[in-house]
Amino acid sequence: MDIAALSILKSMAQVKQDAGVAVMKKAMDTAEQNGNFINRMLDNIPSGKNPGPANLPHMGSNLDVYA
Repeated sequence: MDIAALSILKSMAQVKQDAGVAVMKKAMDTAEQNGNFINRMLDNIPSGKNPGPANLPHMGSNLDVYA
């Protein structure tokens, strides 16, 4: 192989690696945003005297199914 071909192969490998790193950064940013969103949702869960819909044990115990 000549030097020009090796240079092209090295350049292509570098582009692939750069693209992989960019995709991984995007995935990590998305995961961080999702984690922050979940934390905000958990912080808004009501507690105390006024239970929210998630704390009502009688809700959802009956299921009507018609065929």
